Amino acid sequence: MNQHEIAEILAKPYAQELLFAPAPARFSYVALDGGPRVVPIGFHFDGERLQIFTVPKSAKVKALHHNPRVALTLDTNGFPPKVLLIRGTAELKLEQGVPEQYILAGRKVMTAEQHVGWTQGVKDLYDEMVRITVTPDWVKLIDFETNLPKDVQDLIDAKQAQG
Repeated sequence: MNQHEIAEILAKPYAQELLFAPAPARFSYVALDGGPRVVPIGFHFDGERLQIFTVPKSAKVKALHHNPRVALTLDTNGFPPKVLLIRGTAELKLEQGVPEQYILAGRKVMTAEQHVGWTQGVKDLYDEMVRITVTPDWVKLIDFETNLPKDVQDLIDAKQAQG
């Protein structure tokens, strides 16, 4: 997939809704033991890339140094479901203090009152964080209204061809 195709999909209203929703992403990577891992995690979207922040000594940081390929899913709980699938490569950067994008990501999932206390707490806790920047190289938006999973669409087409 080229960057133009990715940008077109990420600009669609349902994709924007998911990227800025008050919900975590499901972040997957390959652990050092070779097994898959999926964790819910907050993120900041800068218009092109997703930024995730974590503790420098976390298991995911160690694993991503070994294998930087990742996948994320952003979805809804309602019906019909809306799903944004993202694959890409993670870049890691150690940063001093608490990056502003981490604070912005937190704002999405809590009230203003909660955010004030949380912000002070994380600033007191973290001397440094690792910024995980995911640049998408493949995306798919499934909204079950205008776009179905390929296997479901193939099944519908086959049934319709049978008459």
